[in-house]
Amino acid sequence: MCSIMGYCSSDAEYQTFYDCFQKTKSRGPDDTRIVDTGKGLLGFHRLAIMGMTESGMQPFQLGKSYIVCNGEIYGYEKVKTDLIAKGYSFVSGSDCEVLLPMYREYGTDMFDMLDAEYALILFDGEKQEYIAARDPIGIRPLYYGYDRAGAIIFASEAKNLTALCAKVMPFPPGHYYKDGKFICYRDIAAAEGCCMNDLETVCSKIHDKLVAGIEKRLVADAKVGFLLSGGLDSSLVCAVSAKASREPIKTFAIGMDQDAIDLKYAKQVADYIGSDHTEVIITKEDVLSSLERVIELLGTYDITTIRASMGMYLVCKYIHEHTDIRVLLTGEISDELFGYKYTDFAPSAAEFQKEAEKRIRELHMYDVLRADRCISVNSLEARVPFGDLDFVRYVMSVDPEKKVNTYGKGKYLLRHAFEKDAILPESILWREKAAFSDAVGHSMVDDLKEYAEAYYSDEEFQEKAGKYTFAAPFTKESLLYREIFEKHYPGQAEMVVDFWMPNKEWEGCDVNDPSARVLSNYGESGT
Repeated sequence: MCSIMGYCSSDAEYQTFYDCFQKTKSRGPDDTRIVDTGKGLLGFHRLAIMGMTESGMQPFQLGKSYIVCNGEIYGYEKVKTDLIAKGYSFVSGSDCEVLLPMYREYGTDMFDMLDAEYALILFDGEKQEYIAARDPIGIRPLYYGYDRAGAIIFASEAKNLTALCAKVMPFPPGHYYKDGKFICYRDIAAAEGCCMNDLETVCSKIHDKLVAGIEKRLVADAKVGFLLSGGLDSSLVCAVSAKASREPIKTFAIGMDQDAIDLKYAKQVADYIGSDHTEVIITKEDVLSSLERVIELLGTYDITTIRASMGMYLVCKYIHEHTDIRVLLTGEISDELFGYKYTDFAPSAAEFQKEAEKRIRELHMYDVLRADRCISVNSLEARVPFGDLDFVRYVMSVDPEKKVNTYGKGKYLLRHAFEKDAILPESILWREKAAFSDAVGHSMVDDLKEYAEAYYSDEEFQEKAGKYTFAAPFTKESLLYREIFEKHYPGQAEMVVDFWMPNKEWEGCDVNDPSARVLSNYGESGT
């Protein structure tokens, strides 16, 4: 995980740029370099993961052109071999060094060629212009804004830009910026036709593509660890990784000191796969004392994102302070593909698919943002196997009639895909899903809600909530989060499109809290 920033103007002032760029130094604590392209500034904070020698430091240069990239380019070895055959030479083991030669060969067509999670800023020295791009899901963060003179500025996080730009917005995933325009090169949520494979073929392909997505993310020159909640998604990532690894993998679980639901399940998985397992126990005081810090690092006021970030931030903080791990694999993006508890209420398969498309397109503002910020602020890198582009493309193309829950069990396709492998206990493979924020312990969400209830009187809530016209707070908890957000990101609420909530248009989903606990089908999820 690294931090990048580009001020696309010859009027960029170095000290101002440096001061703003330093706000994300934790993303790349190993080294910092800023270059003057002659038409602006490019900055790079490095967290060394691949090609860890000095030669892997960015910005990379080719002729008069420069590039900074926060990313992982999978299969770069073959790309590198092909480019060497074309006459290019390389000085490092960094995967990102292939990008400038690719640009010279293929131009902006290169973006759709990449199997990668990335954000990049490129200065074309021949044309004297800037180009920026972001992966199709938005796993790696990128924001943009304009200075008073109208020059565009790009950066890994909004906090780099708030002092320079009146309005900061997320760079749209699957797009590149060129000649003042954002151009879509891939809409990963849009299925390329409907795959009508039979159930067993679908599950076989899901199995093989997910395994491939996990295994390619195990490659790193730095040490790798795993977040393990004991739920289906993270358990599968850990189990597949354990099978592929020569040594026991290192897994980490977190829970409240009173009622942690997932700790016992995580331990069951760890014992079954033989991982070197660590439990991190947190208290009400840990949660409340970290609240403002978490909202500041996230750059959001969304209730779901903040709740789910409390445990994730604290477990990553523990990993940073007590281990030499630098890469973490996580289980995000499965729910958007295979369904939440609330998508059991989808009135039709077409509506299920439509909701999945919406969630995939918005992920970069919610769960993906959470994973990135909680991990990167602790100088770690996130890798998300369920976000593998080939895997996502296939699952989104599967006939939605097969994806809706007509099986009496959510995520049936994913569960059935790994049933024959026996890499997880049956009780874990078929366990009902619990929301991450609840699974850390029901008391955590209750503590946050109680704190907010005591913070405002009813009159204060009505008065203060009424000041907001965009994404207006609708509970005392949401008002508390919004006020903390505005303290750090004043007037930037439109960075988030809305609250991450069940689809209120569906019967059974018109609820006033994002937790699946309030849904009638939650059942045994919370036990």
